[in-house]
Amino acid sequence: MAAVLSRYARAFADVVMDKKLDAGQTMEQVNALVALVESSPDLRRVWESPAIAIEQKRLLLDSIAARLGSSKTVRNFVAVLIDHHRIAALPQIVKHFETELYQRLGLADVDVRSSRELGADERRQIEQQIERMTGKKVRAKYSTDRNLIGGAVVKMGSTVYDGSVRGQLQKIREELSAG
Repeated sequence: MAAVLSRYARAFADVVMDKKLDAGQTMEQVNALVALVESSPDLRRVWESPAIAIEQKRLLLDSIAARLGSSKTVRNFVAVLIDHHRIAALPQIVKHFETELYQRLGLADVDVRSSRELGADERRQIEQQIERMTGKKVRAKYSTDRNLIGGAVVKMGSTVYDGSVRGQLQKIREELSAG
């Protein structure tokens, strides 16, 4: 199933890149539709129901897209999902799409946990350091973790960079016990 979802996401990313659409604006529009679908069980039932004609589903989509100010490209993407009975997977497909799109744009999402709230200069330094390491532009999300003694833990995908005091103490402990 993941391969199918990924195929739709890659195809949508192809369209966005080929048409040179604004990636941020496209993400906002598609996320607005996801939020609407997730918040409305009635809408989900209508779009997922095989008893309702596709033409009626498309009319409803057109109305919603116009109200949200969605581009024709975003509207068409959702129409394809409705037509192929994949609309239930819209949130997962959009997650795959976001990952695919940002990878193509050379962007990396990172989560930064620190023991305290970081100032603007500290955030900028961390982002610059990660950009130097990865060669990608960084989109960072910051949070505080009171369990950290000091420092920060950066997670990018499945890779974790532990610059916390606790992490450094653990590394020293392992080195001492090994040697």
